[in-house]
Amino acid sequence: MAMSETKSAQFTVGKLDAGMALLLTEDYQLIEFPSVLLPHGVVLGSVVNIDVGRDRDTERRQRSDFRELQEHILETFGARRPQAPVIRVGHTTQTWAVIEWEPLELAAAELRSLHLYRDGQRMMQPMPATAELADRARAVKTTGLDVGQTYEFKIEMRTSAGTFFSNTVSLTTHALDNLTGVRVCFGDCDSQEESDGLKDSLRRVGASWTDSVSLGVTHFVARYKTGVGYEAALRYNVPVVTPDWALACEANGKLQPAIKFHLE
Repeated sequence: MAMSETKSAQFTVGKLDAGMALLLTEDYQLIEFPSVLLPHGVVLGSVVNIDVGRDRDTERRQRSDFRELQEHILETFGARRPQAPVIRVGHTTQTWAVIEWEPLELAAAELRSLHLYRDGQRMMQPMPATAELADRARAVKTTGLDVGQTYEFKIEMRTSAGTFFSNTVSLTTHALDNLTGVRVCFGDCDSQEESDGLKDSLRRVGASWTDSVSLGVTHFVARYKTGVGYEAALRYNVPVVTPDWALACEANGKLQPAIKFHLE
């Protein structure tokens, strides 16, 4: 340890009490000193020599460590700020749409809440409550839309570092004769031939199908209330209809109400 400006002083122990010692200098000045730092066996009247020096090497190291800590704090909490959410339209039907977002950029901030706005009005739409849930879901289905209407959506992100609004996206719900937004998942039917025939019907009207239930599935077509897909349709609140629904959509050239073909 490099020391400089070292000074030495001699003291007489005048009192020992409650972890503190009163030391008397040669010119009769009193100072308080922690008794734990005194040599073992010191008693009232003992004479002790105390050397005091300045450790410049340790000072320079501590200053360097402190500057590094400040730079780290600035980089972590000051240089990076949360970014506004980036959203897009995921899927659109006659009466609902899916709004998707990119992973949230929160930097070191905490997510307080997410809110969906439609045409400038905040909606009572359930949204993920934590950053982890938001990054896992990355989409929300908004329902109750009118047929053939145009809407604008944006997301408000409230954080511990402030409030941020996403970009605004516009969408137009489909007309009843536009079935391109219909996305079907098939459950248990009577035969593979029946399933293939239903897929042909959907293809002819511009609809599509998928192998698993997700947020963008509009209908679950089945004859029997069995299987993993059926259970998933119930969790996602997807209408479960009979194969007659797909045939009726083709025959009438427009979307048919699911309630008329609900699987009993």
